[in-house]
Amino acid sequence: MNKIIVTGANGFLGSNLCKKLVLQGFDVTVVIRKNSDISEIKNLSLKYAHGDVTDLASLIEAFKNQDYVIHLAGLISYKKYDREKMHLVNVLGTENVIQACFQNKIKKLIHLSSVVTIGSSFYPETLNEKSPYTIENLNLGYFETKREAEKKVILAAETGKLHAVCVNPSTIYGFADAKKGSRKNQIKVAQGKLPFYTSGGVNVVSVDDVTDGILLALENGKNGERYILAHENITIKKLFQMIAQSAGVKAPFIQLPSSILHILGYVGDFFKKGLSRENAYTATMYHWFDADKARKELGFAPKKSAQDAIDDSVLWMKQNGYIN
Repeated sequence: MNKIIVTGANGFLGSNLCKKLVLQGFDVTVVIRKNSDISEIKNLSLKYAHGDVTDLASLIEAFKNQDYVIHLAGLISYKKYDREKMHLVNVLGTENVIQACFQNKIKKLIHLSSVVTIGSSFYPETLNEKSPYTIENLNLGYFETKREAEKKVILAAETGKLHAVCVNPSTIYGFADAKKGSRKNQIKVAQGKLPFYTSGGVNVVSVDDVTDGILLALENGKNGERYILAHENITIKKLFQMIAQSAGVKAPFIQLPSSILHILGYVGDFFKKGLSRENAYTATMYHWFDADKARKELGFAPKKSAQDAIDDSVLWMKQNGYIN
């Protein structure tokens, strides 16, 4: 039986992935910090290793006698004051994972990157793994720390330090996604409490399809390559309409001008509360992607539509008291 260890296992994606790994018959160990919320994985047949990606020694110990590592742990924030913490977790944490894999002769590392490393656009265009990154001047903290982490993984693969593959999911929806801090506006939409929508667009993919994609990358992923795991490109207006329809509430109907968002973002940065400059940019850009490479090289074939994924998300909200 293949032994696999997962960082970030108690999060939204991690908990869904662990359920699938157990069903597939893997011997699964999860790296968690003490006092972590394990409510989504506590009933699974898992082994536990206490550790932290910012603590190299704990990872070296946790990775002993393992075959594969899936590195999901990371920090998402669009607040300027979280930049240092994101660098510590996303960049230095990934460096520690690479080193622990190397010292334990891990067969393959699957690194959870993100489509933010590909970039985004102020226009409705679809990007792929070869698209030039054109928004470096915006200096978006989450984007830049994930880019730096991904570069370190690919360099380690290209220099023969380890066999590693990056997967780059788009915006993931499904059961338990409401726990993510970045889903506050979507919860308000499902509650019928948000009248506004923004310009821009997003790519929606089901958590079930992303976990399938991760397993395909483990099996078929080429060393040093990155694979976008994405499905449907839609506008923010359409996204909010789909959430509202699923929840049975009125959809947001007022488009908030981008100029107003940017003003609110700068004010929020100044007072360190509310909307941030980075929130304003990401909310008004197009995050549209093409998963053709993953389809051809991994066999990635999304089964759930964007509406299916959103329905799963809203159903979980209803079952867990987020929606009355």
